[in-house]
Amino acid sequence: MDMSSTLALSPQSTSEQSEDAARSVKPILRFDRVGLEYDGRDVLKELSFSVNRGEVITVLGPSGCGKTTMLNIVAGFLQPSSGIALVNDREIAGPGPDRGVVFQSYALFDWMTVEDNIAFSLRCSGKNRSQQNAVAKDVAKLVGLQGFEKSYPYQLSGGMRQRCGLARVLAANPSVMLMDEPFAAVDVQTRETLQEEILRIKTETKCTIIFITHSIDEAVFLADRIFLMRKGRLGAFDEFTVNLPEPRGSSENRLHPEFLSVREQIYRAMRADAS
Repeated sequence: MDMSSTLALSPQSTSEQSEDAARSVKPILRFDRVGLEYDGRDVLKELSFSVNRGEVITVLGPSGCGKTTMLNIVAGFLQPSSGIALVNDREIAGPGPDRGVVFQSYALFDWMTVEDNIAFSLRCSGKNRSQQNAVAKDVAKLVGLQGFEKSYPYQLSGGMRQRCGLARVLAANPSVMLMDEPFAAVDVQTRETLQEEILRIKTETKCTIIFITHSIDEAVFLADRIFLMRKGRLGAFDEFTVNLPEPRGSSENRLHPEFLSVREQIYRAMRADAS
């Protein structure tokens, strides 16, 4: 399914297409020596990196290393104390529709149906009911919730609720999707299925994803690049590139030599950092 045909508000002019082509060669996200101080203590310090359009970046690291703080700065929930954070060459000054956040908790409205939960952001942005319904129907199909549009969250499994939370973010058609351990609360089999679904959805929507996890296997399976943030060294991280074969969402990639090799490298680096 081509999400752009469903969610685009109007056709692009030639000049707009040229601007999009120019933007595609620049990083969609950039941190330049970003720091955050809280209560007299550095939470992040001089963190610098860039993310290319369409990449999946997974972020690993011990508790307290600044993973979620970094994600909250990208989301616009926190403002840096120093440095600059940019999305599409614009300084991040607060939350915006170009960035969607999928939380660890399902964050659904229990009194709303799946359809209404998905359409919530569209209602807030002033879309009429027919537009809301059309997008909600298409996005429900995209995330595998077709036929459950009239169900309520309590009638869904944990995995289906997280799909609904994901669908609500996708309905706003963000260019960057931020995911903070979204599958931590589901069982292993469901978690692996959702990982495969994320890569399928990413292929269809072309969105950029930053995904925080504590699971090495999850990080390697999903990522184009992995940022391993370092214990006690705020702003420092090791970077690993993952070159798994297409289709990236194939379960066979979990047995691929590249998967096993990168997994071992990260495991050894994390053990060395913990010692």
